[in-house]
Amino acid sequence: MKAQLLGSVSAILLMSLPAAIAQDTDTSADESATEDKIIVTATRREESIKDVPLSVSAFDQRELSIKGVVGYEGIADETPGVILNKPTANFNNFTARGIATNGYNANLQSTVAVYIDEVPISANGNSTIIDPNLFDVERVEFLRGPQGTLFGSGSLAGAMRILTKNPDLDNFDYSALVDYGVIDEDAFRQRYNAMVNVPVIEGKAALRVVGFYRHEDGWVDNAGTGIENSNVLKNYGGRAIFLVEPTDRLSVRLLFSHEKSNPEDSATISPELGRVHVSDRPDQFHGKLTNYNGTVEYDLDWASFTSSSTYTTFDQKFYVDLAATFGQTIPFALDADAYDDIFTQELRLASAAGGKWDWIVGGFYFTKRRDVDLNYRGTQEFLDMRGLTGLPDEYYQRAKTHARQNEIAGFGELTYHVSDKLRLTGGLRYGTTDAQGYTEAGGYNSNYLLAALTFATGPLTVSAIPPEEGEKAEETGPSYKASVSYDLTPAVTTYATYATGFRAPVRNARAGLASTLDPNDIIIPEGADSDDLKSYEVGMKGVWMDGKLSANLAAYYIDWSNIQVQANRVSDSVQFATNIGQIESKGFEFEATLLPTDNLVLSVNGAINESKVTELTAEEAAFSGAVEGARTASPKFQGAARLRYNFDIGDSADGFFSANIVHVGSFPGLFPNVPGQPGVQSPQYDFTDSWEKVNLSLGADMGEWTVVGYVENLFDDDSLTYVHPEAFIESKYGTHIPRTIGIRLSYGI
Repeated sequence: MKAQLLGSVSAILLMSLPAAIAQDTDTSADESATEDKIIVTATRREESIKDVPLSVSAFDQRELSIKGVVGYEGIADETPGVILNKPTANFNNFTARGIATNGYNANLQSTVAVYIDEVPISANGNSTIIDPNLFDVERVEFLRGPQGTLFGSGSLAGAMRILTKNPDLDNFDYSALVDYGVIDEDAFRQRYNAMVNVPVIEGKAALRVVGFYRHEDGWVDNAGTGIENSNVLKNYGGRAIFLVEPTDRLSVRLLFSHEKSNPEDSATISPELGRVHVSDRPDQFHGKLTNYNGTVEYDLDWASFTSSSTYTTFDQKFYVDLAATFGQTIPFALDADAYDDIFTQELRLASAAGGKWDWIVGGFYFTKRRDVDLNYRGTQEFLDMRGLTGLPDEYYQRAKTHARQNEIAGFGELTYHVSDKLRLTGGLRYGTTDAQGYTEAGGYNSNYLLAALTFATGPLTVSAIPPEEGEKAEETGPSYKASVSYDLTPAVTTYATYATGFRAPVRNARAGLASTLDPNDIIIPEGADSDDLKSYEVGMKGVWMDGKLSANLAAYYIDWSNIQVQANRVSDSVQFATNIGQIESKGFEFEATLLPTDNLVLSVNGAINESKVTELTAEEAAFSGAVEGARTASPKFQGAARLRYNFDIGDSADGFFSANIVHVGSFPGLFPNVPGQPGVQSPQYDFTDSWEKVNLSLGADMGEWTVVGYVENLFDDDSLTYVHPEAFIESKYGTHIPRTIGIRLSYGI
């Protein structure tokens, strides 16, 4: 009934467009077809996307809103060579160009850095990364390939930048976007977004405030708890930006943002049961992200100076049922709470445009403290039934840990304009990163697992966990970039780029720990040093046929060595990080947009990738479960195609229809073997499905107002899009959100 109602409302709205509020608009051209006019800041300065000697995809707010892109999934669908590993809300890890050993990256930095303006929100170094709201953004940029020179550690395979809109100093303004949808015929989706811009002192100071709220009913039933549609998502927050420009030279921008995302349960499934999750209690992956940023810019005529200071807190819940580790024979779960405090400071000086030399120099400082409370539990019912006593409550182990990570670096890039057509660029970043873990006093352990598995009874042995200071890991060294670009014509650029990337070192919190269940199992190693990545890329981008055709082509070869990997000890599921040999990744990416007529826009993007392990010692294979020739967690082919047709509805409005199909090939979710058992294939070793997803939309543009009716996942594809690499989760697969029918209404976008 809800689906029929929304369909009827959509049809009525599209057929009865209120001319009184409309004005003439022209949607006969798609902005993506004129790439030479798109300005990006991928090189930390404003520059035409055509002139940037690397692969960049850019999306403005209007494009995002019309396509219904509200988070990471839509960005990944639109970006060649990029996939999003997202089995459930707040599990977000991008893979770019095959640089990933699995889709999870527990306890490791992601290989793709994510920024909101100057704020690195993916710097928490784990997979619990909140999905930020994308309303009222100036632009989203996705930079493919290592960005270590300008963006530091964590940008091993690329960087995604979410750039929010600055306040308008002169005009009062407001906008809004409302989205209603029905998921799987009976789950309701509500999304509300609003912005108000207020000049405080005309021409000198203004405030821009954004608020948003999402409530989306679930579509996965939990067989363990008996709750239907259990993965309800509640997400809300906002941001405020205050901009002051007291003179033509000086700009001061203050930002506060806060976002809270509370999914009530996981969306991972056990496909043999359907869209069904299994856990003894709701699995919770919550995130609360708060940012405070102050950015000062000053025009020196010959250069511009930028100072950006950011303080970030990120609180997380990671509550997960681990009972699959022992085939559901005993209750075993982890309730973990993590708290990040992060400070970043960046100073930059960039030359004024127009000379023979373009340059940028700067310094970067980053410090993070992460506190993690690890609380492992059984259940009180099980303890009573087995006669296991001696614990203060149902938690058989509590451990308090924290870790500190620091990075300090200087960086610079220099471009020489040899001629109007030829440019040479060199970049260098030199810095030091360090990491150290600590175990705090007050924790305890017990022999619960051994007693439960051997049917022992009576009091458990409880022992205090002593405080301990872990070994400090430190890495010092450079990252490089060199490129040459040549304009074949004023509208067509070719380039070749060499770049390097790295991640910060990791130290395992429980290094040296032996297993109480199997003393012959792996001893937890000290940790993982920085990995090393070298990338070679050639490309061409430009516009042809008087702007009717635009394209971006790139081919690359990547040598990734001393690779940081995450593995799990088999006997007790303790996670640890270590390094292994070498992976080679090579591939080809393309983006193209064609306007065969004034009203028709056709666009395609795609990527071919081959990424596999090429060097590995016997010891590395034993620790990681990898083998030579093993594929990484990346498809061999992925692509998307979009058709958009614009048509006249009347003098005051223009209509449009769009169809989009996305294809992603199958890929493994992890390395094939069991860590610590060479030659034994892991029971978790599996591949995602090869899948296609089709979205349709029909809308009308009436100037300030836009209305769109849409269908997402038209054919209700339920392919498996993610495989969890660890044994402890019973429901370890991700899948698409079921068919969703809805309507979006926006004003002022």
